[in-house]
Amino acid sequence: MNEETGRIPESAMNTFDHIKRMYSSKSQGICSRLKEFKKMWSEKNDEEIFAELAFCILTPQSHAKACWNAIGRLREKGILLKGDAQQIRKRLRGVRFHNKKSEYIVRARKFFMNNGTVCIKPALSQFRDMCKCREWLVKNVIGLGYKEASHFLRNIGFGEKIAILDRHILKNLKQLGIIKEIPQSMSRAKYLQIEKNMVKFAKQIDIPVSNLDLLFWYKETGEIFK
Repeated sequence: MNEETGRIPESAMNTFDHIKRMYSSKSQGICSRLKEFKKMWSEKNDEEIFAELAFCILTPQSHAKACWNAIGRLREKGILLKGDAQQIRKRLRGVRFHNKKSEYIVRARKFFMNNGTVCIKPALSQFRDMCKCREWLVKNVIGLGYKEASHFLRNIGFGEKIAILDRHILKNLKQLGIIKEIPQSMSRAKYLQIEKNMVKFAKQIDIPVSNLDLLFWYKETGEIFK
């Protein structure tokens, strides 16, 4: 989609057609996964919601599965909610920048702690607008940028209007002509502009932006994960 005309460039039409065909074959699995995310908020407790937050803190420049496996180890040992940074660090095998990220998890836990209990759902419940919630998360949770905060909100069922601009998504947006190049760094203004273009494109091809995110992930990795 040309940023000025709003049209899909002719050079990207083959990729566009491929995406439409792929979505036709994978939409059921994608919708099922998104329903699971929706259940997170209504059916899971604060510990499980916090685990999703910690997972998203770990993901920058690391493989998602390695990060989720690390969260599983932390929860199994009871360290996610009670361990110090050193104890957490030891169990972040396969996660890059584990020294800083272990400290980020401890700080996030402390931020959401109330009388010795993590109370993350009440804190998030004050927001009706997920864009405002995302701004609040980025401002208050060290280790979360717009991508990670968007990822977290999607994983707990609030991803309908926001985009997770990770490397897989940006690669596909470039292939489709939605962006001219993949940014070397991502300011707030740049993130919001690309997100706006992606949402516009999603409406144009009649695929919800949250579904399009998982479709791009599947296209690059061969699976529908999280």
